Amino acid sequence: MWLFVTITAYFINAGVYVADKFLLSKKIHSSITYAFYVGIWSIFNFALLVFDPWTPGLQELLIDLLAGMIFLATLIFWYKALHQSEATRVVPIVGALIPIFSFLFSFIFLGETLGERQLLAFFILIMGGILISVKQTRFYAVREVANRFKDIFGDTLGGIHATYRPTRRLIMNSITSALFFAGYYVLIKYIYMHQPFIGAFVWSRLGSFLGVLLILFVPDWRKNIFEYQRGAKSPKNLSFFFGVRLFAAMAFIMLNWAISLGNVALINSLQGVQYLFLIILVFVLSTHYPKYLREELGGGVLLQKIIGATLVGTGLYMLVVS
Repeated sequence: MWLFVTITAYFINAGVYVADKFLLSKKIHSSITYAFYVGIWSIFNFALLVFDPWTPGLQELLIDLLAGMIFLATLIFWYKALHQSEATRVVPIVGALIPIFSFLFSFIFLGETLGERQLLAFFILIMGGILISVKQTRFYAVREVANRFKDIFGDTLGGIHATYRPTRRLIMNSITSALFFAGYYVLIKYIYMHQPFIGAFVWSRLGSFLGVLLILFVPDWRKNIFEYQRGAKSPKNLSFFFGVRLFAAMAFIMLNWAISLGNVALINSLQGVQYLFLIILVFVLSTHYPKYLREELGGGVLLQKIIGATLVGTGLYMLVVS
């Protein structure tokens, strides 16, 4: 059950990421502002308590609030990275790191382990996701990659050339968001192990809402938010934003439910399925709207992605029959 729910959530998320990238590039140019408007709607999750009324104790409440605040911080770094580059570059970087960090965190803090077959499927899914996502097909160019890394990060004691500072920021924001994503997923899994799903989900969303209110105490961030609010005059843009957030909330709830049912590391290793959906979606949209989206799928790149998709399918099959 958790496998089907996870795949469906990743399918929805692929579309949400493309829409988020469009909004961040064309409409809302501040990751803080975007995270604010995403987080402010967390308060409406309290309506879900009608299905399962539950009130946490003080210790449970503090843990729930912490999870919600971690998720809001994750969104800020995630949107920063998404704003700096195209979705088909950022999503794979973050998605490749999340299952690795999740595996480590879940092993250390939850004691979760994988069987031999599941562990093999875990690595196959990650490798498939990498092949689907990366554009570099010249795998022999190790020296070129090493030189590029040195150019970006500079010597150990030296500075970083200004040309590569945006790349460094992208990498750092991507790594940070992956760490926060993994931390959130493992913490929320712990919460679901000790609290009812609906109640824990709702109270953790309160943490995101409180985090949003804290954003307003930072003068520069508050100024950016209010300036955008004064300039946001298009009902069409607003309805599009609300539609995207509705689908995002649906995917988020489904993914949290899957985490409550299954292994955190395995669920995050299925990010490769999300890359596949994302590539297909971007390819289709770039064909019809090349002005807004582009995706290079030449012969070598296409073959690489087919191999990656095959590995993802193999990993999924191993999980289904295990």
